[in-house]
Amino acid sequence: MEYSSSDSELSDSDRELQEAFAEGKLKPGLNTVHQAPKQFVNNTQALKQKLEEISLDLPWIERLDFTSDQAPLAPELAAQLLAHEQKRENQLKNNKKLPQLKPSDDPVLNDFKREMAFHRQAQATILDAIPKLKALGLPTKRPEDYFAEMAKTDEHMQKIREHLMQKQQQQQRSERVKQLRQQRKEGKMLQVQTKLQRAQEKKEMLDQVKKYRKGVSKDLDFLDSKKSKALSRKALEKRKMKDRKFGFGGKKKGLKQNTKESASDISEYRRPKPANKGKGNKPGNKNVKNRPGKNRRIKARNKK
Repeated sequence: MEYSSSDSELSDSDRELQEAFAEGKLKPGLNTVHQAPKQFVNNTQALKQKLEEISLDLPWIERLDFTSDQAPLAPELAAQLLAHEQKRENQLKNNKKLPQLKPSDDPVLNDFKREMAFHRQAQATILDAIPKLKALGLPTKRPEDYFAEMAKTDEHMQKIREHLMQKQQQQQRSERVKQLRQQRKEGKMLQVQTKLQRAQEKKEMLDQVKKYRKGVSKDLDFLDSKKSKALSRKALEKRKMKDRKFGFGGKKKGLKQNTKESASDISEYRRPKPANKGKGNKPGNKNVKNRPGKNRRIKARNKK
């Protein structure tokens, strides 16, 4: 009898059934399906016998097996268990979709208690095993100068390191490319917004000019505002750069020159006082010395 490639994967029992079906030995009604309840067999004697077969008569240091009860419940674990029970109780009360179970029947709470039981039994085992190891003179801590030979060679680890470095560099390069793309996209968006804003301002200015020509508006302030906006756009960055370089001292040249307003302002003008005020050529003032005449001054110079 010939079989296809799929038949080679079948088990012997499947082949026998196929052969029996081909020969006509299988007919309806010969095979029935019975749904019997699953039976659990606890054959204690057979289990103990199998345990004796696989057990090795070795010293305890080779087996390191221990049978111990659970360690006493620590206060912090008791507090953690109480908090977990309260949290679970609140969850069941507030959520009506969850089944309302007793704490003893709650699978979530039972899982937490089971993990805590494993933890407590591990603690009890450590408390019993450490003194026994110390009594045998066996160290339980790794010495500081402990040297363990690695399973991988240095060449293999160097290759792994190079591979990780290449992967990290590729990731950094990819992040940098993403940043550049985002910056380019944002730059294009700013350019588009700037063009739209300028087009809008130009349209508004043309509307104002049309209104002025038609006589609807007689105000030309929009020209000054437009000029100030253009100047502010062009000179803003330049002004910031100069402020960073030279500070905020402002313009120095021409500060002392008069303007039309300063020349017309005479609020701070004070009339000058006479040179001999209080001692003037008053009659009877003996302290005033009269200046000699011109001829007398010339004669005095000639004498010298």
